Amino acid sequence: MEFRLSARIFSSPAGPWLRLMRFDRPIGIALLLWPTWWGLWFAAGGMPSLKNLLIFTLGVIVMRAAGCVINDYADRELDPHVARTVDRPIAAGEITARQALLVFFALLAAAFVLVLMTNRLTILMALFGALLAATYPFFKRFTHFPQLVLGASFSWAIPMAFAAEAGQVPALAWWLFAANFIWTVIYDTQYAMADRADDLKVGVKSTAIAFGRADVPILGALMGIVTALFVIIGLRYLPEPAWFTAVALVFLHFQLQLWRIRKRDPVACFRSFLSNHWVGLFIFLGAVVSLAMSSSFAVVS
Repeated sequence: MEFRLSARIFSSPAGPWLRLMRFDRPIGIALLLWPTWWGLWFAAGGMPSLKNLLIFTLGVIVMRAAGCVINDYADRELDPHVARTVDRPIAAGEITARQALLVFFALLAAAFVLVLMTNRLTILMALFGALLAATYPFFKRFTHFPQLVLGASFSWAIPMAFAAEAGQVPALAWWLFAANFIWTVIYDTQYAMADRADDLKVGVKSTAIAFGRADVPILGALMGIVTALFVIIGLRYLPEPAWFTAVALVFLHFQLQLWRIRKRDPVACFRSFLSNHWVGLFIFLGAVVSLAMSSSFAVVS
């Protein structure tokens, strides 16, 4: 029933607009929401304020939608030539490029209204975050490393969460930023590996193309760095069994991903990309339980 209802919604008159904002594919919301919640929980030393939790959760949904809209606008000449994207609303002619831009700016305005309910530091940081979201899709035209820009964009909510909840951005925020930055490069490279053949055809650049046959070993090394960063965070800020259990689960999940993508099958790479929501969930649960058990945690140390 849920699937049928969902299918009916996305094929309704509102369907093209919802698909433009990628509400039919909520994985992007999850991948952006988990690190945002990491930041909020760490900044608060436990449960954050309900106000900030609502602002940042809604902000994630709105900004992810805005990012999808501007991505489809940027790719409007390429998507009709790629099998996986030919049915996207702009490519299919359901929505015009001008209408998409209007939706993008409306979403940015909604996000700005949300951030106005925080503090001055968070508002200033949000301006840079909006710039990252608006420019990311254009980087794949002239660099093989647009995933670095996406990594910064998807990680920027972490220092913003600290600014809103704690009124400052301590070193811990940047440790989390670094771990999430590299993790984003990992899963977006997996996504790009699934699209590599089409991207080469239309001239889109990515880390998957830049890494070539070294892609799997490089991802393995990056996974090791992310795991090490989480271990350092635990040793320095939250030396609790629950945190290290979560990190161990992340490490094991990374090994499963490497096994799945070893033959570089596009379907396997895409499934591996989708499975990254477990990484975000493991770390979130590890943080929640550890912060609840800790009697010595300090945001600044």
